[in-house]
Amino acid sequence: MQSRTLGKNLKVSALGLGCMGMSFSYGPPKDKAEMTALLHAAVDRGITFFDTAEVYGPFTNEELVGEALAPFRKKLVIATKFGFDLAGPDNRPGASPLNSQPAHIKQAVEGSLKRLRTDVIDLYYQHRVDPAVPIEDVAGAVKELIHAGKVKHFGLSEAGVQTIRRAHAVQPVAALQNEYSLWWRRPEQEILPTLEELGIGLVAYSPLGKGFLTGKIDETAKFDKTDFRSTLPRFTPEALKANQALIDLLAAIAQRKNATPAQIALAWLLAQKPWIVPIPGTTKLHRLDENLGALSVQLTSGDLRDINTAAANIHVQGARYPEKLEQMTNL
Repeated sequence: MQSRTLGKNLKVSALGLGCMGMSFSYGPPKDKAEMTALLHAAVDRGITFFDTAEVYGPFTNEELVGEALAPFRKKLVIATKFGFDLAGPDNRPGASPLNSQPAHIKQAVEGSLKRLRTDVIDLYYQHRVDPAVPIEDVAGAVKELIHAGKVKHFGLSEAGVQTIRRAHAVQPVAALQNEYSLWWRRPEQEILPTLEELGIGLVAYSPLGKGFLTGKIDETAKFDKTDFRSTLPRFTPEALKANQALIDLLAAIAQRKNATPAQIALAWLLAQKPWIVPIPGTTKLHRLDENLGALSVQLTSGDLRDINTAAANIHVQGARYPEKLEQMTNL
């Protein structure tokens, strides 16, 4: 397995595994035994980087990951996130109020440590920026957790460049988690140059566009009401039909490379910067193997130029989130 480094010294597998969909957001929770077997298979294949959050479930995804990965804990990097107040009746991101008060962070970390069956969290992200709490206070709280030996590295998610700079000045940020793919390229404008300047890694979530870039979803797709894609403007039949040009592009390159559209989408991401680590999620073993196959796809400078030229002529339609959730990003 190839490896990459986030920040100064957080070494992880070049592809990580996003675990959210095993318990949350993509339809009903999946079978625990099957997901445990999938997590074990990921370890067997050399994946060392696993992503979860307390809000996924809430709590059940951390419990699943913690129990399944306990036998291999010493050789893995487990990332989780804080930042939502999960005491209320509606524990979904966007419904739960943000809470990054230092006291709340110190309370949240204890729950995550227990559920993950570990004594230290390798990478601890603020899940969304809390406008009510100065980012310096958040970074300071995580710094204290690092000094206490409960956290190894500090991360942010969907933060804007000024927030990143202010946090980094208090406690070095190892990684920013952000949506990034051929379907969502806004990080290229300001985020990527800032991360490169500061020596911060990028963990790319939804690198396959929440499944769209696999080429398996078209305008006839129907989503269960428990699948959050049913609420996303980009997944309306009209938007899916309009955005099919992107799939056609990936399919054409895939045919040339004897690969799949998903593999081309991941290989494109990996080729952007050596400090970008995609974390595609899956609940199926054959998809895990397909994603890992992207590491063997070599895109030449000519391939990348062709992809970028063609992609520049495709206008992606549909907002990526409903307005309320989008307002919680890039703060």
